[in-house]
Amino acid sequence: MSFKNLNIQSEYRSFEDNIVDSFYLPILKESVQYDRAVGFFSSTVLIEMMKGLKGLIRNEGKMRLIISPKLSEEDIEAILAGYEQRSKIIELNFLSYLSEEHNEKTKQHLNLLAKLIAYGILDIKIAIIEQTNSIGMFHEKMGILKDKEKNIIAFTGSMNETINGLSYNYESIDVFKSWTYDNERVQKKVNSFDKIWNNEAVNILSMEFSETIIEKINSFKVDDGPIEKDLDLLNQEDTLPSEIQSIEGPFKPSHIKLRDYQEEAIEAWESNDFKGIFDMATGTGKTITGLSAATHLAKILNGKLAIIIVCPYQHLVNQWVEDIQQFNMRPIIAHSASRQKNWKKRLQQKVEAYNLGILNHFCLVTTNATFSTENIQKILNSISKNLLLIVDEAHNFGAINLREKLLLNATYRLALSATIHRHNDEIGTESLFEYFGTICLEYTLEEAIENEMLTPYYYYPIPVFLENNELNLFKKLTSQIAKMIRKDKFGRVTFSESAQMLLLKRAKIIAGAQNKLNILEKIMADYQDKSHILVYCGAATIQDPGYSEIEDDVDEVRQIELVTRLLGNKLKMKVSKFTSEESAQERHLIKKSFENNEPLQALVAIKCLDEGVNIPSIKTAFILASSTNPKEYIQRRGRVLRKFKGKEYAEIYDFITLPMSFERLNELSDEEILQLKSLPKREIERMQDFARIAVNSSVADGLIENIRNSYLLNRKEINDDGIQN
Repeated sequence: MSFKNLNIQSEYRSFEDNIVDSFYLPILKESVQYDRAVGFFSSTVLIEMMKGLKGLIRNEGKMRLIISPKLSEEDIEAILAGYEQRSKIIELNFLSYLSEEHNEKTKQHLNLLAKLIAYGILDIKIAIIEQTNSIGMFHEKMGILKDKEKNIIAFTGSMNETINGLSYNYESIDVFKSWTYDNERVQKKVNSFDKIWNNEAVNILSMEFSETIIEKINSFKVDDGPIEKDLDLLNQEDTLPSEIQSIEGPFKPSHIKLRDYQEEAIEAWESNDFKGIFDMATGTGKTITGLSAATHLAKILNGKLAIIIVCPYQHLVNQWVEDIQQFNMRPIIAHSASRQKNWKKRLQQKVEAYNLGILNHFCLVTTNATFSTENIQKILNSISKNLLLIVDEAHNFGAINLREKLLLNATYRLALSATIHRHNDEIGTESLFEYFGTICLEYTLEEAIENEMLTPYYYYPIPVFLENNELNLFKKLTSQIAKMIRKDKFGRVTFSESAQMLLLKRAKIIAGAQNKLNILEKIMADYQDKSHILVYCGAATIQDPGYSEIEDDVDEVRQIELVTRLLGNKLKMKVSKFTSEESAQERHLIKKSFENNEPLQALVAIKCLDEGVNIPSIKTAFILASSTNPKEYIQRRGRVLRKFKGKEYAEIYDFITLPMSFERLNELSDEEILQLKSLPKREIERMQDFARIAVNSSVADGLIENIRNSYLLNRKEINDDGIQN
């Protein structure tokens, strides 16, 4: 039977016709060639098309598919950086998806996909729109089918090859037949497809699947048995979404299931008049909990809610955008490098429409720096209706230059942080509680590990001693700082600007201790052939950086250069820096290469990993930074403990900086030793925190006891600034 014997309509609409049963299946049964150009392709579409595919296979038919990758804004920016990176970025985009954890049903889909490719039934090419200074998604919706008698059916329409596209969205297709007056249109469609396939179409770049992608897909192939058996196995439909939200606005997708502690946090936030703090360890779902809280509030307010989300840095904004979109919102993205070039005008228009009641909802996501500008503050302070302010890494807003910017017209407030208490800044901490309210949830790192949300870790403290020149400067600065300590009327320790500068200078001596590189080289000899390694450089940050974008100072860059040279040149490892010196495009490409171990073994990083950059594949970390600020070392540890495929545990080598070796201390008087004890005291605090929940929790006991005895820490108590009580 040929196409001519089928009852084929000129148009199909999803709510009036069963497009799969009345169009796809009967036509594919008679087809020997199926060419399809779509926006996005999901392996789950094979469930909908299986019967038709059986027919195509029985007819010894072939399928050519042109798809578009789901490129993020970071991907697009990276592609625009240069031709050499383009194919690699797209390859890593697919590899990233294929490397995720998959359930059994998805593995069956990928097994079938692998067989279709391996048996020569399916050939796939990737297409993107490429014009001067811009990259676009390929959204062509075209299908061409041929039967044994060379009759051709061409169709176009809004439908994607996805479960939603085939079943739930309102979709339509127009159909053209070669044996009718539509023949000229059919031939144009055939020519257009062939041009795209052969990379001859204007402004459309089409590429083959790389060998690496094909190899990865082939890894899902279970056996070499008949493909019909796999089609039968998929005969049970996947569970489809229980709802489709057609109107823009906060809406929690059905695939996101909150854990008990997340539900309890939202309930506590509601009980506190929708004000509060979620104090949650890295990797425990702060973003999803925050957005779920926002959708809960929006539901109570009948969707009438403006949502402002503030993050420290641009890369965090980009990470938030992906999750915000899952919650059915299209955010205004506001920062200096935003791809939404007209975001200021859009924001002004949205606020005006919202205040007038013309608009029920809008969402803005921005950086601390942009949020704090006079113009944006003026616009946001003019919002006169329901306003929710969500601040990520909210501890930053305890800094005086930021806490003054918090919106007083925000009736609803939510702070997200893994470290809400600010180190050596009681006033700043109190200001956060005064504005946001009480802690609605405290979910610790220990709980996250126990509940298998973060990976367990082994902890190895490595003692490092200052050289004579470093020790002399350390002692001089400690003496100067001691003379500048003051207390306010409430007995709280305060630091003048001059004292803060000295504290920062002393911290850099500790972070950049020369002996760290010698010890790192010895330990790293055992890791030369391993991968997913992070070496963390940099000085401790005593004074909060506020809302300025990250800047690396000379001392930090010097250390990172030496470490990079050591690993790359001397130890012949494949290594890359990961700092603010690299562009966003470069960091994006580095991160993906590192995750796939192609070819990077190690990253050498500084400050930009303190807050929010997510590289879960890190397995072994060498922390040279030696921060005594809990905010910093808790965040650094959290970066290493995120879950990743095949990662059973993490290793943390913590370089413990001490003024002098234990043997040399015997040459000093007790009074001289007491002058040095502030540093080892704070290093012990970090060691105890790290070791307490490590797999090898007793590993630091001996070193801690030795430090206590050698530095006379058991004799007298002193405060954190080296001043005897």
